[in-house]
Amino acid sequence: MEVVMHLVNDTVEFYKWSLTIADKRVENWPMMSSALPTLAISCLYLIFLWAGPRYMQDRHPYTLRKTLIVYNFSMVVLNFYIAKELLLASRAAGYSYLCQPVNYSNDVNEVRIASALWWYYISKGVEFLDTVFFILRKKFNQVSFLHVYHHCTMFILWWIGIKWVPGGQSFFGATINSSIHVLMYGYYGLAALGPHMQKYLWWKKYLTIIQMIQFHVTIGHAGYSLYTGCPFPCWMQWALIGYAVTFIILFANFYYHAYRRKPASHKGGKPVANGTSAVTNGHSSMEEVEENGRRLRKGRAKRE
Repeated sequence: MEVVMHLVNDTVEFYKWSLTIADKRVENWPMMSSALPTLAISCLYLIFLWAGPRYMQDRHPYTLRKTLIVYNFSMVVLNFYIAKELLLASRAAGYSYLCQPVNYSNDVNEVRIASALWWYYISKGVEFLDTVFFILRKKFNQVSFLHVYHHCTMFILWWIGIKWVPGGQSFFGATINSSIHVLMYGYYGLAALGPHMQKYLWWKKYLTIIQMIQFHVTIGHAGYSLYTGCPFPCWMQWALIGYAVTFIILFANFYYHAYRRKPASHKGGKPVANGTSAVTNGHSSMEEVEENGRRLRKGRAKRE
C-alpha cells in the first residue's frame, strides 16, 4: 500500500508540475483548466457502453433518420471549418510543413490556430455520439474495439495536445484528419438519406485506405522531425508515432476482414463480407449504412 501511495503522490506532483509549463493562453478556455471534465465525459462514455446495450436489450431500436442526417452534415460543417481555419491561419503565419515549433505568443494567427485545434479537440468529444446512435439503433456489432479505442483515446490525447502544444506541428495531423472527416461524415450523411443514395456511394472502400495512408504520413512526418532535430517536443512526436502504429495494426486487420477476406454466405446465397463490410474508424458497415434511416425488417423500429 505504501508503494501505491508513493506512486499516486508522485503522479499528482508530476501533474502539478506539468501544469506550470502548460500553455497559458488556453488555461481559461472551456474544458482546459483541468483534465477532470475530459476524464469525466470519457468515463460516462465507458459507462454508457456498458449500460446502453442493457437498456436497449428488450426495446425496439430507434431509427433516428432525421437525427443522423442533421448530425452527420453538422459534423461535415464543423470539420470543414477546422480544416479551413488551420490551413488559412498556418499559411498566414508562414508555417513549415516539415518542421514547425510551437509559438506561444498572442499573435493573431497563432491564437487562431490554437482556437481551431481546440475545436478539433471538442469535435472528438462530440464524436462520442457515433457510439450512442449505434447503441440506440441496436447496431451493437458496430461498437468494435477499434471503434471504442479510437473515440475514447482521441478525446483524452487531444486535451493533452491543446493543453501543452496548441500550435506548431500539431496543426499538421489535425488538418489531415479533419479533412478526411469531412469526407467520412459526408458519406454517412448521404447514406442516411436512404437506400436510393447507395449508387452514389461506391467510394466507401477508399475511406479506409485514405485513413491508413494518413497514419503512415503521420509516422513519416514525426520521424523526419525527430531525425532532423526539429524543436518541437520530442515526447509529442514519439507519442504520435506509437499511436499511429496502433491504428495501422487495427485498421489493417479491419480492412482485411472487411474487404480482403473471402466472404461468407447467407441462406439463399446472398454474399456478405463477414457480416461487416465496414467503411472507416471501425464503426460503419456496408449493410448497416444501407439500412441507415430505414425500419428494420424484423420487428418495428421506434421513430424519432
